[in-house]
Amino acid sequence: MRLSVGSTSTLARRDWTAGYLMVAPVVLGALAFVVAPLVMVVWYSLHEWNVLGNTFKFTGADNYERLLSDPGLRSSLLASLWFSIGLVVLNVTLALFLAVLLNQKLPGTTTFRTFFFSPVVASLVAWTIVWSFLLQADGGVNGFMSTIGIDGPNWLRNGPTAMISVIVVQVFKNVGLNMILFLAALQSVPGDLQEAARLDGAGAWRRFRSITLPLISPTILLVSIITIVGSLEVFAQIDVLTGGGPGNSTTVLVYYLYQQAFKFNEFGYASAIAVLLFVIVLVLTLIQWQSRKKWVFHEV
Repeated sequence: MRLSVGSTSTLARRDWTAGYLMVAPVVLGALAFVVAPLVMVVWYSLHEWNVLGNTFKFTGADNYERLLSDPGLRSSLLASLWFSIGLVVLNVTLALFLAVLLNQKLPGTTTFRTFFFSPVVASLVAWTIVWSFLLQADGGVNGFMSTIGIDGPNWLRNGPTAMISVIVVQVFKNVGLNMILFLAALQSVPGDLQEAARLDGAGAWRRFRSITLPLISPTILLVSIITIVGSLEVFAQIDVLTGGGPGNSTTVLVYYLYQQAFKFNEFGYASAIAVLLFVIVLVLTLIQWQSRKKWVFHEV
């Protein structure tokens, strides 16, 4: 049966309408909860907003000029840099190592996987509170170290050890998720390629470097982007464990933003910091996305 032009046009309009109705909730949600708040933050950053004084005065680029001369901002950027480097290196490396172990199908694999994935589904605040007790001067970590003759420091009251502690706590919290992603990627690597390379005389390390890593490189890209963005948005762990201290050694950019907004009531300046954070995340993500053409398998 041949359809008329009018019937074809009606079906096309129905398909068009159905398609737009299906994507409408996502588009409206993005506009309401992503685009609109971002526009409002930029608008607020151009004003001096004092909630206590009930004033809202347009100041133009003054808040952005203040960013250039704020020593506290420079300190928070440096703290964010160290935190991000430590978190990304440890998290990605440990997650890949654990995934490789799990992929060997050794006895106890299920228990091992559950042990490392459990923190992912645990409450972030509860997890951090438990570690805050363990890392005290008389806490569980130092208690264990004392049994082997080591006098541990007060981990959260010394600048370098405080940053290391925050990084390690965050690594243990999220490494299970990246481990599962890597494990899924490893299990998708064709076994015949590994066997062919083994028959050609390639050792385990050569097979991993020349076959496994290139084939799981898309997952490495995904994990890297997720981990870097997450490292720049850390807040609860800093607030519970160190409160940004000692001094400003663990005051990362998001925590500095929080201090400016909710401790000093500098909402306009805090909005400018939020815009800076958005730009940093966007630039880093674009750099990683563009660099994929040079090292991600199947990318051209």
